Amino acid sequence: MNNPRCNWCHGDALYEHYHDHEWGRPLKDEQTLFEFLVLEGAQAGLSWITVLRKRAHYRKVFDGFNPEKIARYSPQKIEQLLQDPGIIRNRLKVNSAVKNARAWLDMKEAGQSPVAFFWDFVDGRPIQNNLRSMSELPASTALSDQLSKALKQAGFNFVGSTICYAHMQATGMVNDHLVSCPAHAECKALGEAFSL
Repeated sequence: MNNPRCNWCHGDALYEHYHDHEWGRPLKDEQTLFEFLVLEGAQAGLSWITVLRKRAHYRKVFDGFNPEKIARYSPQKIEQLLQDPGIIRNRLKVNSAVKNARAWLDMKEAGQSPVAFFWDFVDGRPIQNNLRSMSELPASTALSDQLSKALKQAGFNFVGSTICYAHMQATGMVNDHLVSCPAHAECKALGEAFSL
């Protein structure tokens, strides 16, 4: 039986659910945007399904991805996290989550909405791509280069251009579902109705 979904998620129920209900849907919930930023950084060098399988546990031990709480993590809390097999135990990545939480809060304290910060890169509307095969899917773009540079200037790390493009795809800033995938039309309609 032919599966019309984007083929990167075929064969794994968790991956397919993520594809069908989250990936590419325009997102403006601040805490979920931060969650994706942390998880995309944790994913660097690994497959996304590895992160998805650990996501529920991440939510539990990272205080629901509350940046106010994460920004205050002590060295002891970080060491505790690094002993937890339910997350990706990489010191640089765990430290990055704390650093990025602080940068997120700094942005807010400076009067900048993190949601608007991200969406301003696409002028507040999702980019609608019309990809016909997975080979057309970019790893990064000039826009993700710009986002990466701006985030680094704002004090974030683990925000290279490839991570930023994955974040843009996940949060619906760009619709990279294949045109043959039913989710493409769904995300396009959501994008046309989207407003901050």
